[in-house]
Amino acid sequence: MNFKKENQNLKRPWVQYYPSPSIAELEYSDGTMYDALRNVALQNPNAPAIDYMCLRMSFGELHQEVLRCAAALKKLGARRGDRITVCLPNIPQTVIVFYAILYIGAEANMVHPLSSGNEIEFYINTSKSTILFMFDAFFEKLKGIRCPSLQKTVFAGAADLLPFYMRAGFRLTQGRKIKMPQENSSVLSWNTFLGKYKKAALSDDFGAVGIKCTDTAVILYSGGTTGIQKGILLSHLNFNALAEQTAANGTESILPGDTMLAVLPMFHGFGLGVCIHTAILKGVTIILVPRFNADSFAELLRKKKPSFIAGVPTLYEALLRNDRLKGVDFSGVKGVFSGGDTLPPDVKLRFDAVLKERGAKVMLREGFGLTECVTASALTPASEYRKGSVGIPYSDTFYKITAPGETEELPPNTDGEICICGPTVMNGYLDNPEETAKVLRIHEDGRTWLHTGDLGCMDADGFIYFKSRLTRMVKCSGYSVYPSQVEEVINSHEAVSISCVIGIHDDYKMNHLKAFIVLKDGISETQTVRDSIQQYCKENIARYAMPKEFVYRESLPLTKVGKVAYTVLEKEELSKNV
Repeated sequence: MNFKKENQNLKRPWVQYYPSPSIAELEYSDGTMYDALRNVALQNPNAPAIDYMCLRMSFGELHQEVLRCAAALKKLGARRGDRITVCLPNIPQTVIVFYAILYIGAEANMVHPLSSGNEIEFYINTSKSTILFMFDAFFEKLKGIRCPSLQKTVFAGAADLLPFYMRAGFRLTQGRKIKMPQENSSVLSWNTFLGKYKKAALSDDFGAVGIKCTDTAVILYSGGTTGIQKGILLSHLNFNALAEQTAANGTESILPGDTMLAVLPMFHGFGLGVCIHTAILKGVTIILVPRFNADSFAELLRKKKPSFIAGVPTLYEALLRNDRLKGVDFSGVKGVFSGGDTLPPDVKLRFDAVLKERGAKVMLREGFGLTECVTASALTPASEYRKGSVGIPYSDTFYKITAPGETEELPPNTDGEICICGPTVMNGYLDNPEETAKVLRIHEDGRTWLHTGDLGCMDADGFIYFKSRLTRMVKCSGYSVYPSQVEEVINSHEAVSISCVIGIHDDYKMNHLKAFIVLKDGISETQTVRDSIQQYCKENIARYAMPKEFVYRESLPLTKVGKVAYTVLEKEELSKNV
């Protein structure tokens, strides 16, 4: 699939910053996500696909496991068009069942395993899932949930696929605390689920036929930081296009034999789209990390020496605080990427310094996007960094800035709503045509544009500057104030690690701002530090936008993907006044 004709007559000043002008338009497969795995497995079956603890699995072996799983799914009654919920961490079974679901033409409903029982119930009922794959350690969360559509539950564990001695060791240590679920006709273990397919000689001729690349493949969920979560319908093309774009824009060379450190979970667009599917499509080895811990992650960096690292800003901040990073050799790293939230300039500069000191020839590059277009649709180019910019659009992707809710493009450097058009834009929201119609709009050029609800601007060269969620705007003394802009100033103070600013109802001003601040390690909350931060804010923030209150905390609440959960702070403040 080629978008060259569709892209004619659209301005693209950012092309000059691509590593090569040839990547302005890319070729995308008309096949499915499963086809991407199958193609690599047939071309290079012995190449390593998964690296998990002491388990090594080639692409050929992974493909056979996917086929076994697909056969078992069909035995359970799964059919094309069904929705199957996957509530597992980054373990091999998650990759296997994900591609098996797609192979039979079903849709993968991806859920964070740390979700509460009520949240899991919501995800299953919203998607009307018929089968659930659940992490055994969290199986107790399912007690009391009511899901009329759910017919079968399969539980999987972190040690299921490891050699016997490793499984035994796990059961004697971490596994001791896990209460194993009882199997019955509707609850099966991973091994029982696979059953007779363990040694079956399977071919790949029993999958669904006639699946289009534009058919929905995956359901992901919006972060929930701005309201009720919505299911986001993403197609095979969305993910295949993202993988090609990431490979073309993110590195000048991504090759079989390279390795991708996959710490971002598969329920998240960044983790699934970049760390898993991009690696699969390009024949890259996935180093699966089921849980992030700064100490163990630093050890993985030292031992595995990955080619590519992707994470959220809080991951890089945690690594910078960790002494074990000092012994890591980054000389073989081809790409380091940050996404999922705004990357503080200070974190970028400090991590860039660490990369350079450890022999890397690359810098930390920030991406920007949202789940409605899988994940990143823009990336800072390797050739130029502009402070405050989240980069330039990916291949075949277009950005424009409009007045909120409008369609006409605003002049360069004018703040407005960020709109995106390209092959990764979602099919729509699950069973929500009204919300879909609000954000997917056909403009005068005849193309469908995603209205992101994000405030930002774009300069004359096509560099994008994200400012804030439009919904976070606070009216103070009649002025429109965007908390993220205030946070940017506070975060630039030398003593501040991270901050969050929210609006508080004020009978006099209608609203005022309250800043929550976490100081850097080794810095205490003294009067001198507090005065320094407040004076710095007075010098750099307009009077009407100046926070009225400053609160110092040990930490800030985070969403499941590591973003600062400002809505939690808002609810805390609201409860004080009830």
